[in-house]
Amino acid sequence: MSESAGREALLRATVVVVGDGGLRALTYRAVAAEAGVSHGLVRHHFGTRDQLIAEAMEYAIGESLRGSNMLNGHLSAAEFAAGIESLAERESRIQSFQYELLLESRRRPELRPLAERHYTAYREAIARQLLRLGVDDAELTELIWYALDGIVFKQLVAPESVAPALALIRKLIASAA
Repeated sequence: MSESAGREALLRATVVVVGDGGLRALTYRAVAAEAGVSHGLVRHHFGTRDQLIAEAMEYAIGESLRGSNMLNGHLSAAEFAAGIESLAERESRIQSFQYELLLESRRRPELRPLAERHYTAYREAIARQLLRLGVDDAELTELIWYALDGIVFKQLVAPESVAPALALIRKLIASAA
């Protein structure tokens, strides 16, 4: 396994461990066991637990945005809305991992930059897609981001149909475009 593939496996394992058990479950041994490697390898690649958390957050944001279609440069309004829907349905561990860190950042100020990075990445992805559709509306960007964030969190806690909310978001995007 290449070094970059090994790092990615450890990041993926970190997301699984935290997504399933919260930050309290995050140890080098738990990550190593999930990845199928020795715990010394985790320390070798990341040094500190906080560095592991920071890199895992970057990994989770990237995977989440790639899994939606928010990074695709040639989308119609309908395709963009479909990407929002897919984000709400994406693998729950990635989303759970991110929310665990967001909540922990309230208690640990050193994690606040990770929370800010999370919000900035999604807000910027939404704004870029709206701009590609000819919509330069900061308020609509915020509304879509807040709605999306709420939908994803709600789906993690108590999944149910979010079709009516997503239909309204699609209408807003279509009418703005």
